[in-house]
Amino acid sequence: MLTTSNPPDNSSNIDVLIVGAGFGGLYALHKMRECGFTARVLEAGDDVGGTWYWNRYPGCRCDVESIHYSYQFDEDLQQEWVWSERYATQPELLSYIQHVADRFDLRKDITFNTRVTAATWQEDKACWQVETESGETVRAKYCIMATGPLSVPNMPDFPGLDSFTGDTYHTGLWPHEGVDFTGKRVAIIGTGSSAIQSIPLIAEQADQLTVFQRTANYAVPAANRPMNPGELEAVKAEYAELRTRGKNFPTAIPVTPSGPSALAVSDEERERVFEEWWQDKGLMFQAAFADLLFVDEANDAVSDFVRGKIRSIVEDSSVAEILVPKNPFGCKRMCVDTDYYKTFNRDNVSLVNVKDTPIDRIVPGGVLVGGTTYEADAVIFATGYDAMTGALSKMHICGRDGLVLTDKWHEGPSSFLGLTVHGFPNMFTINGPGSPSALVNMVTGCEHHVEWIADCLTHLRDTGSAAIEAEKPAEEAWVEHSREVGNASLRSACDSWYLGANIPGKPRVFMPYLGGFPAYAEKCDSVAKDGYSGFAIT
Repeated sequence: MLTTSNPPDNSSNIDVLIVGAGFGGLYALHKMRECGFTARVLEAGDDVGGTWYWNRYPGCRCDVESIHYSYQFDEDLQQEWVWSERYATQPELLSYIQHVADRFDLRKDITFNTRVTAATWQEDKACWQVETESGETVRAKYCIMATGPLSVPNMPDFPGLDSFTGDTYHTGLWPHEGVDFTGKRVAIIGTGSSAIQSIPLIAEQADQLTVFQRTANYAVPAANRPMNPGELEAVKAEYAELRTRGKNFPTAIPVTPSGPSALAVSDEERERVFEEWWQDKGLMFQAAFADLLFVDEANDAVSDFVRGKIRSIVEDSSVAEILVPKNPFGCKRMCVDTDYYKTFNRDNVSLVNVKDTPIDRIVPGGVLVGGTTYEADAVIFATGYDAMTGALSKMHICGRDGLVLTDKWHEGPSSFLGLTVHGFPNMFTINGPGSPSALVNMVTGCEHHVEWIADCLTHLRDTGSAAIEAEKPAEEAWVEHSREVGNASLRSACDSWYLGANIPGKPRVFMPYLGGFPAYAEKCDSVAKDGYSGFAIT
């Protein structure tokens, strides 16, 4: 049952304020309570779930297998929950998160329908003063931003949008009651992950579906299927070992490449491996060989393989060539699909290339491109998110000596370990810029961050310390290290939301940490064991 009841009277002065009630925020609340801190969550939506609360578009599901994309902090929780599919749908993921909130009685410390607008560090009180859209003020010694790396939809400012006479939607803000496109002419702008998942289902309903593509994306088959009881029981029997092994892999998902290099095997063997992984591995297809995202020749091989698959599936060769990506495989986040490319063989689906001839404007009856109007009763914007920094930038966050976070980040985000920012004491980010974030299993990343923060706050309490802040040299060194690691991978070889390239005017900085989860966790652990080296504690 949802609740928007007022929090306890003493909640305006608490130990820890958490912004966001997704995977990270919920675990942060549970963990802070467990450690004996008073904590409260402020959430803009009317329920828990984070990205799985807002994203409800047709076909929305996780691209990481359910058995991995789930909490591991509680063994009973792992054993009792039954996943129905290999890749859980949005409704199932939301049900799971709601179950977690109820199981651990978290709702009583969550205030829903409450959007944070500002956070100001008060030096004299060594606390954060946080303000909400409704006018409430909350003071907390520590502030944890669990706002999610993909939580602020990017709505392009197309000329004429207000003149459109039909309905408009964004995949990241989908109506909770769903949408019926039966008999309608639908235009969808964008071919990223949400479009690739939703297009096949919308095409089954719509009278006509017109897809507007600026940049072709690589997509591999999800190979989704129901989970059979025996399979799930086998996983549960070795869950502890599975989780431990996962943390030793760069993506925090236990998938071992078939070999160190795609160039060390014969052409026939390489094709055999690619085909085997294409059929069954989903997102982890990108790990078929260890060097696919690091060596140009290996990347060329996998790029050509996927391009060949697209050409073999799409019957119209001219349409296929538009759908074939030109950039290196993996430099944008790879998508997983169910019959995406096959959908373009339908008579009621057409593809418009807006790379060279961009959209002119939205007109009352549709979308105008190069002098041609594509008629539509509904326009869907599958245009992604202001990733990594979007939610933080929308709040007026003011740190030490009046420093505003957006001003500090005007040339790109900087942080120490993706957890803290110099000039902003006692503020922590979960899956923030400078952390592995979207390049690893994000639930594992959330848990790691929360547990590190909990240990840090416990240390501060035990030592009677008032504040902790990343030192400038440590932050600068981490930014430089992150840049060096990023440049070693082909992931930084093209414009993507990893670099903020989808947002006009946003600085081009590769935001996630590319060194892999084990190396990242080891660095975080060593900092803590060394008495929080790189931090100033007062």
